[in-house]
Amino acid sequence: MQNSLTGLGNGRSYHLVTFGCQMNEHDSEVMAALLEGLGFIPVEETENADLIIINTCAVRKKPEDKVASMLGKLAPLKKIKKNMIIVVTGCMSQQEETAFYLKERFPFVNLIMGTHALPRLPLHVAEIMALGQQKTIVDIEEDYTAREGLPVKHGSSFKAWLPVNYGCNNFCSYCIVPYVRGRERSRKMEDIITEAESLVARGFLEITLLGQNVNSYGHDLPGRPTFAELLRQIDQIKGLARIRFMTSHPKDLPSELIKTIAVGEKICEHFHLPVQSGSNRILKLMRRQYSREKYLSLVQEIRKEIPGVALTTDLIVGFPGESEDDFNDTLSLLGEIRFDNAFSFLYSPRRNTKAATLVETMTRQEKEERLKQLNNLQHRISREINELLVGRNVELLVEGPSKNNPEMLTGRTRTNKLVHFPAPGNHTGKMIRVM
Repeated sequence: MQNSLTGLGNGRSYHLVTFGCQMNEHDSEVMAALLEGLGFIPVEETENADLIIINTCAVRKKPEDKVASMLGKLAPLKKIKKNMIIVVTGCMSQQEETAFYLKERFPFVNLIMGTHALPRLPLHVAEIMALGQQKTIVDIEEDYTAREGLPVKHGSSFKAWLPVNYGCNNFCSYCIVPYVRGRERSRKMEDIITEAESLVARGFLEITLLGQNVNSYGHDLPGRPTFAELLRQIDQIKGLARIRFMTSHPKDLPSELIKTIAVGEKICEHFHLPVQSGSNRILKLMRRQYSREKYLSLVQEIRKEIPGVALTTDLIVGFPGESEDDFNDTLSLLGEIRFDNAFSFLYSPRRNTKAATLVETMTRQEKEERLKQLNNLQHRISREINELLVGRNVELLVEGPSKNNPEMLTGRTRTNKLVHFPAPGNHTGKMIRVM
């Protein structure tokens, strides 16, 4: 950040809304730090803000609709507060067609900024404040260099996101991510380790390493270091209690990574391994580059090497051409593997993806009925797995009061299970054992 911009936001406030994944959450933490470096202060309500940032998600239509709805509600506020700055950023903004659609439909938006433009946020805010409300700035220029040296305002004092690579090269037929996040590029191992050590020195107990596919880490670096090597290095940092990571793609999950997790002292016994479908035919249409049998083999290897491991997954219901047999293959896979949890979504066509050209064969009602059936099965499986833990002594990292009952505390196990428990005193941010 240029020194000349320091103090630009003095006496002004900002409000930041985030949709989407953990990488988006981290991007929002960066933007919050950049704004506070200018002197802006955060506020809880949009009507009290001088600057509003909406960090968008383009993976499904639903969050896009929420963004449009929110912008519609901001229109009358903008008429009252004419000098209020409105910024739309994130994955929606990175798509050229969407960016210019937003500019036309919501001309009161001051800045439309893609995922690659985060470092330029202070300069754009300064330009808007200097020129007034004359035009909408659109910055969707692609920049494939890994970002280093940007400040971060962490949303927690004991848990932190830490990106290890950006972008994706897989081009699954339904997925917009490679188009909005760019090609894969890895951060230098020494930069990641230095940042991890800095986080631990500041009191952070848990670090979650982020990447669209962490398995790909290092393939573009000199010497081609692996993600498993990076994990082993971070596992040696004194004072760090837990290491998590997401996400691994089943197509190239190496045995080296599984074995590293098995012996790592601080690496949590939890794998998030998106399967998306249990049907080989649908997996091929999705361009997932693995079969049902390959996935089952991976699960068998993981459970053999890491006893007590928790497995979670993502599932798409209603992909174009999904027959009843295909859907039953997914149900049978859930029954065979018995995931600890699954995040299931209706298929949402994304512009410019291969799957968007496929003919949809199901009604919305049929998709929703299948999703309900799948969720009911998974909820039963999750409940049965969790009931086996009743009465066990487990280690928790306490996250704070329960959202449902403020008299209870909430913590997470190493296997990422949420536990609500009664406890006197304030244990937030501490490691404790409960039964």
